[in-house]
Amino acid sequence: MNDISTSELRPLVVDLDGTLIRTDLLVESASQFLIQHPLQFFKPLLWLLRGKTVLKTELAQRVQLDASALPYNAEVLDWLRAEKQSGRRLVLATASHRVLAEQVAQHLNLFDEVLATEGDTNLKATAKTDALVARFGNGGYDYVGNDWPDLKVWAQAHTAHVVDAPAALLARAQAQGQVGRVFDSGMPSSLMAMLKAMRLHQWMKNLLVFVPLMAAHQYADAQRDVLALMAFVVFSLTASSVYLLNDLVDVQDDRHHTRKRNRPFASGALSLITGWVAWPVLLLVAATLSVFFMPVLFSVSLGIYFVLTVAYSLHLKQLAVVDVLTLAALYTLRIIAGAAAIDVAMSFWLLLFSMFIFLSLALIKRYSELKVARDAGKTGALRGRGYEAEDLELVSSLGGSAGFIAVLVLALYIQDGQAAHLYATPQVIWLACPVMLFWISRAWLIAHRGRMHDDPIVFALKDKVSWGVGVFMVAVLALARVLS
Repeated sequence: MNDISTSELRPLVVDLDGTLIRTDLLVESASQFLIQHPLQFFKPLLWLLRGKTVLKTELAQRVQLDASALPYNAEVLDWLRAEKQSGRRLVLATASHRVLAEQVAQHLNLFDEVLATEGDTNLKATAKTDALVARFGNGGYDYVGNDWPDLKVWAQAHTAHVVDAPAALLARAQAQGQVGRVFDSGMPSSLMAMLKAMRLHQWMKNLLVFVPLMAAHQYADAQRDVLALMAFVVFSLTASSVYLLNDLVDVQDDRHHTRKRNRPFASGALSLITGWVAWPVLLLVAATLSVFFMPVLFSVSLGIYFVLTVAYSLHLKQLAVVDVLTLAALYTLRIIAGAAAIDVAMSFWLLLFSMFIFLSLALIKRYSELKVARDAGKTGALRGRGYEAEDLELVSSLGGSAGFIAVLVLALYIQDGQAAHLYATPQVIWLACPVMLFWISRAWLIAHRGRMHDDPIVFALKDKVSWGVGVFMVAVLALARVLS
C-alpha cells in the first residue's frame, strides 16, 4: 500500500489554538470574562492559583464565545475540508476546555472526534502525546500544530504538519521527524500589528490641542509651543491606549464587520494578551507625563477624556444619540485640554463651533454604518449600536443640520467683538462660510452615495479636496489677521 493510501487511513489530528484558529480560546474566554465582569478581575487569578485546568473550567462555564466568528486559518481549514472529503478521519485535539472545543467542532461540522482539557487533565504537550499514543499508537497519526509544546506530539506522530511556526521551531520539527505540509499565513509581525492597533494615523485628531494656540495667536511663544506639543504627545498615547481597550472590548462585534474583522485583535494577528498588557502601560506613561510636566487643569481634562472614552467603549456607544453626542464631546475635550495646556481662556464660539461640526461628523460615521447595513438587506438593530437600519434618513437629517449650524456659529462669530480684537479685518472670514458649507454638503453627499470611510476624519485626511479646503481656511484666517 502506498503512502498516500496509508495516510488516508491514519487519523489527522489537529491542534486548535494558533493552528486551526489564529487565537487562543483560554485567552479569548479570559478576555470576555474581564469585559463582562470588570469588577471581578481578580477571580481568574484566584482560579489560576488552583491550577490551569480549574481556570479553564471556570471560564468555560461563565463565557459564551461566538464560534462562528473566530479568526480561522482559512488555508488550513480548506485543506482539512479536502482531507475530510477524501475520507480521512479528523480529530480535534486541544488544550482548550472541552466545552469550548465542542462549540468549535459543532460549528465546523468537520471533526469525527474531540479530545480536550477536562476534569484534572490539561491536554497539552506530554498529556496530549500520551492520549494520542494510547488511542492511535506510536506513529499511528499525523499531527497539525504550531507551537513549541507540539514538538513532543510531533515526535510520536508519523507526519508533522506545521502551521505559522517560527523558523527555529520548524527546524527542530524537521530535525526530529518527517515534516509534511508547512503553512505560512504571512501574518504581519507583532510589532507591525501593534502599531496598526495603536492607530497612529488617528493621532492626527489630536492636532486639535493646537487649535487654542492658533486661535489665540500665541504660536510665537516658545514655552506655549512646547506645552502644546507635550499635550499632543500625551493625548496621542492616551488615545492609543483607549483604541487598544476599545478593540479588545469590541473584538466579538468586529469579527462580524466587513472591514473591522481585519483589525489586529479581531483577525488574530495580535494576541489579546498583548493588548491587555499594552493599553495600561501606554496610559501609565501618558498619565506620568501629564502629572509631572503639564498644568493641573490639563491633567483633569485628560482624566475626563479617558473616563468618558472608556464609558463610550463599554456602554455609551450602544445608546442612540448619546453615542454621537459623546463623540462630539470627546473632540471638543481635546480643544479644552489644549487651552488648559497653554493657559489661555476658551472661546465660547470655538467650543460651540466644535460641538456642532463634530456632531455632524459623528452622525456621518453612524450614517455610513447604517447605510452598509441597509444595503446588505439587514433590518432591525445594528449589532453593538442603538440604531436600526430604518433610522438612516433621520440620522442624515440631524447630521446635515448640525453641520450647517456650525457654519452659522462661524458667521455669528465674525460679528462678535472678540473677532474684532483678534483680526484686523474679521469680515474676510466670511469667505470661509461658503467653503465650509460646500465641504459639509460634499461629505454628506459622499456618505449618501456609500463612498464614505466609516470614520469621516480618516476620510478627510486622505481626501485632496478636504486638504484644499483646510489650506483655504488657514489662508483666509491669515488674511483676516493682516489685512486692514
